[in-house]
Amino acid sequence: MSFRFVKSLLLAALVLMLASCGKSATDQAAASGDRVVRIGAVAPLTGPQAHLGKDNENGTRMAIDDANAKGIVIGGRKIHFELISEDDQADPKTATIVAQKLVDNEVAGVIGHLNSGTTIPAAKIYSDNGIAQISPSATAVSFTKQGFKTAFRVMANDAQQGQALGEYAVKNLGAKKIAVIDDRTAYGQGLADEFIKAAKAAGGEIVAHEYTSDKSVDFTAVLTAVKGKQPDLLFYGGMDAQGGPMARQLKALALNVKFIMGDGGYTPEFVKLAGVAAEGAYASLPGVPLDKMPGGKAFAERFVAKYQPIQLYAPYCYDAVNVMIAAMQKADSVEPAKYLPALPNISHEGITARIQFDGNGDLKGGAVTLYQVRQGKWQPLETVGADK
Repeated sequence: MSFRFVKSLLLAALVLMLASCGKSATDQAAASGDRVVRIGAVAPLTGPQAHLGKDNENGTRMAIDDANAKGIVIGGRKIHFELISEDDQADPKTATIVAQKLVDNEVAGVIGHLNSGTTIPAAKIYSDNGIAQISPSATAVSFTKQGFKTAFRVMANDAQQGQALGEYAVKNLGAKKIAVIDDRTAYGQGLADEFIKAAKAAGGEIVAHEYTSDKSVDFTAVLTAVKGKQPDLLFYGGMDAQGGPMARQLKALALNVKFIMGDGGYTPEFVKLAGVAAEGAYASLPGVPLDKMPGGKAFAERFVAKYQPIQLYAPYCYDAVNVMIAAMQKADSVEPAKYLPALPNISHEGITARIQFDGNGDLKGGAVTLYQVRQGKWQPLETVGADK
């Protein structure tokens, strides 16, 4: 065998190897005869909530990577799941645009959106096209009240969360005169309304209800108006990007009140943004504490090793993907029209809880946990609900 011939063989092998390395995992899966199934994921990947959006994306990606590692066979073919991630910028109009984009890309299902204000308008597009949508984080009651058979969520809603917050504020924190501020989004306003209802029922008095936006950073005027009402507790319905600066400005105005938020405030980012003013703040999160979740501790260790500390909803994203895949396995089909009917009757042991849906697509028996910042970290106080 001549040196020139051997050299040619080596060059040919190198070309083949480089060509293989240049192919994506999806291309390689398709070439091997695996069926490629696209799963969409939508969250704000830019803007003030990008840290939450990336957390959602990473939780979704981890679930898809884990599923691919198992070599799942559905309908007689090995399945390779591909993540199609979109940025809705926490904007309702953008949400409908990217929802249609995912439909056009023929996704088999969607994990998202993150915000209630984006999830709700996008839901009609998914419904019109018969595509399952499982939100890991949209808590507004109205999301699953639209009558769409394609809409599901894997955490407690704002009726459950608002009740827990309102009752806790009055019965546990001793609040008598309560001020409320919300950001006028579907999430913030909806949670504030549920909080007010529960606080009043528990015997609290709402002395002020003011409004801001999910883009604001200066709350001096609204907080000054609140200060004049002399409340002993302030509830904010909104996200950490506003809640953190609001807590800091409360301290600057010497407004000595207990400060409480919903799940939008229960993040490391809130503590970072609020600084020393975060100490003593309260928030809630649907579900039990991570270390009390069935697979929470192991999930957290793997997630942190692969990405970064969990911000908020990553475990719920992981469960949302696996619930969708469980329905596909039950129906032995990845076609939305065939596996969608299996979703309402699914029972899945997830990271966060046993996931079963009621007739509206809501999580059955959703628990809610109250937290407080102590020594710069969120610490659990009490869990209420069926899953505690």
